[in-house]
Amino acid sequence: MTELVHLNVDSGIATITLDSPANRNALSAQLMNEFSTHLESASSNAAVRSVVLAHTSSTFCSGADLSGDSGPEKDMAQLAAILLQMLECPKPILARIEGHVRGGGLGLVAACDVAVASLESSFAFSEVRLGVAPAIISLTVLPRLSSRAASKYFLTGDRFDAAEAERIGLITTATDQPEAVLQQLTNSFQLCSPVGLAETKKLTTAVLLKDFAQLEVQLTELSVRLFASGEAQEGIAAFKERRPPVWAEVE
Repeated sequence: MTELVHLNVDSGIATITLDSPANRNALSAQLMNEFSTHLESASSNAAVRSVVLAHTSSTFCSGADLSGDSGPEKDMAQLAAILLQMLECPKPILARIEGHVRGGGLGLVAACDVAVASLESSFAFSEVRLGVAPAIISLTVLPRLSSRAASKYFLTGDRFDAAEAERIGLITTATDQPEAVLQQLTNSFQLCSPVGLAETKKLTTAVLLKDFAQLEVQLTELSVRLFASGEAQEGIAAFKERRPPVWAEVE
C-alpha cells in the first residue's frame, strides 16, 4: 500500500506532507490514519519544536473522500479525533498552503496554530452545495472567523482567495513568499522553551476546546443524518458526474 502521508524531521521541524494526488488529498480513512500516526510521532519527539503541515500537488486538501466506503459516521468521528489531536498537540502546528482547500480541509487549516498561504491559494466551504453542512469542521473554524464572514461563506459555498482568508481570520498570512514566512516563524519557535510553548498553546486553544467533546457528538449525528439524505445523495452524484444537482437553480 502506497503511503499517503510522509513525515520528515530536520533541525527541530517535523514536516508532515499530504501526498494523495489521485483524490486531491481527500480525507480518506488511510490518509487520516497515517496523518494521526505521524502527528503522534512528532508530538512525542523531544527534538521537535514545531510541526509543518504541507502538501504535494496543487490541492492542500479537497475535503471528504466522496469515493470512500467506510461510512460517514466513521469518517466524521475520525476527522473530529484528528482535529482534537491537532489542538492538543504540545507543539505549534503551521499550515503551508500553496493550492486549493475545500470542505474538511478547512477544518485542518483552522486547527493549525498558524496558517500561511500563497497568494494563488483558494478556499471554499463547499458542503452546502453538496447537500450537507460543514458540521465537524465548525468546531475549529467558527472560533477563528468573524460571525459575518462565517455566515457568508458557510451559507453560499462561494470561493475566496488567500487575501480574504487572511482578512476573515481563517489563515494568518497571505504571501507571495510562503516558504520565507514559514522559515521566520519556525526560527522564532526555536528560540522558545518547549514547556513554555506547550503551556502557551493551551491558552490559545482553550476557546476551541471548550465544549468540544459535547459538540462533537451532536455534530457527528448531524453529519451522518445529512449524508444519508436524498439531497446529499443527489449532490454527491452530481459532483461525481460533473453536473449541477437537480435542486440547484443555474442561470
